[in-house]
Amino acid sequence: MNQNYSGGLNDRCTAILFRQGSEWSELGIETIDAYGGARVFDFGTSQFGSIAGGCLLARLCMADLGTVSVGMSSSDPLGVPEVQVQTDHPFLACMAAQYAGWPVASGKYFAMGSGPARILRQKEELFQRFPVSDSTDSEAWLVLESARVPNEDTIRMIANECGVSSAKLRICVSRTASLPGTVQIVARSIETTMHKLFELTFDLRTIVSAMGTAPLPPIGNDDLQAIGWTNDAILYGSRVWLCVDCEQQAVDGILDQIPSCSSADYGKPFREIFERYNRDFYAIDRMLFSPAQVTIHNLRTGRTVRAGERRNDVLTDSFGLASVSN
Repeated sequence: MNQNYSGGLNDRCTAILFRQGSEWSELGIETIDAYGGARVFDFGTSQFGSIAGGCLLARLCMADLGTVSVGMSSSDPLGVPEVQVQTDHPFLACMAAQYAGWPVASGKYFAMGSGPARILRQKEELFQRFPVSDSTDSEAWLVLESARVPNEDTIRMIANECGVSSAKLRICVSRTASLPGTVQIVARSIETTMHKLFELTFDLRTIVSAMGTAPLPPIGNDDLQAIGWTNDAILYGSRVWLCVDCEQQAVDGILDQIPSCSSADYGKPFREIFERYNRDFYAIDRMLFSPAQVTIHNLRTGRTVRAGERRNDVLTDSFGLASVSN
């Protein structure tokens, strides 16, 4: 873990969003005064939103400890934009903040929760293995992947779980089938890699810096289609570079298990896999949720190793693009 950083992750979210307060409407963000003084920022539940809004949402997920950009690559045979992410604080940015480790369920409302409000909740295994704390005096920032803004009961539950008043809640919401929703999910190439390493019991604190890229898929007509395309972008299209400081054996012992090709479910578009498991994420092999390719440079040994490959054939089939070669 980068030891040069100090400060509250929730405070960083407050700073980044309110620096752009005059631009909210231009980014397609609707602000809602909600129950108990909570404030909801609707990035795209009932509108297409914007790519710039998606980059901002991804940065909020990461507590502004990384950069996110969308651009075209002249060398990409798919001919679609790429979402690029970089951070020098990979554990804090991608696991303590960005990881969607909170299934927010209240009555009929359900959403996957990301953001540094999770630190205040302290109910994930992650925070037992790698302790992180933040001040309850700060505003609590949570990002929800949902087609609906949270209701009064959900807001009350979130505040209670975080140990703060509703007035301190700042909740950002976007559905998957929107520009912001798609961008912020595809901006999880590093996060997906970090979580895979967490599952493999690798010491995440030894990861010093990280970069990732993944293709931006079409925007789905519905959330199910968008879930399929965004997952394919990560599983078959993401490339991640990690810079670590550890014994080489710690890397070599798990390298082949990191990319998505290590899973028995690998090789088909995600929506097809999802349907085969009756749309139950938890029934799918956990080893599948990984980057397509990972490259790891070890500062301690000077050695660079790589595993996995990008599968343009699967992406072409999934996205409905004209045939391309790898």
